[in-house]
Amino acid sequence: MSDTPRSADIQLIQRILPHRYPFLLVDRVDEIDGTSSAVGIKNVTMNEPHFQGHFPGLPIMPGVTIVEAMAQTAAVMVGTSLGMADREMKVYFMAIDRCKFRRKVVPGDVLRMRLTTLRGKPGGKVWKFGGVAEVEGEMAAEAEFTAMMDLPS
Repeated sequence: MSDTPRSADIQLIQRILPHRYPFLLVDRVDEIDGTSSAVGIKNVTMNEPHFQGHFPGLPIMPGVTIVEAMAQTAAVMVGTSLGMADREMKVYFMAIDRCKFRRKVVPGDVLRMRLTTLRGKPGGKVWKFGGVAEVEGEMAAEAEFTAMMDLPS
């Protein structure tokens, strides 16, 4: 386990997640502590397609994309820790609980997502995570979510 990366740049993220533009919503994952915790970074830019309609003249990152970015961070954490690069891992939402939005996220913001594993273990299919997304130390969103990890053999 000591050879496991403690961070993931965009190249490694793309080797783990199947998502691509416009739905790849995490730019970097730092502070990966096995399958226990990680910190994801999303640089929010005006040229993301959801800002065309959410909302014209007042661009705000949709809450569901914030939660998706947190889920992608969790998937990268697990995928990195379990050596899933280039193995076509798929992850599916099962539930989203205790989700609250506290602050608008707008172009120019850097979304910092702290994720922890609440339940799940290597070899298991069902995992539960808790996450907090912040901008400049101010909470933007928080949620717990359950996901099924479809891990290749």
